[in-house]
Amino acid sequence: MVRRLTYLGVTNAFALLRLLPRGGRDKDVEILALRHQIAVLQRQLDGQRIQFHPADRALLAALLHALPRPTLRRLRLLVRPETVLR
Repeated sequence: MVRRLTYLGVTNAFALLRLLPRGGRDKDVEILALRHQIAVLQRQLDGQRIQFHPADRALLAALLHALPRPTLRRLRLLVRPETVLR
């Protein structure tokens, strides 16, 4: 699990570095595309549960823990906000 979490942390750090020079419009378009992909996945799953690895859960919790609860509830996530807050 530690190795996977390290891998996820490093790949996300590089992804963040890749986003820094991009403009706000490009980021907005990417966010909209990602939200649409999540909507498609949720529609295809039709209520089925998604299995996350412990490292995936830890990374999601680390990324989302600072957001206020109302903001977290408005996000389109593959997990329930209560799951992230636990």
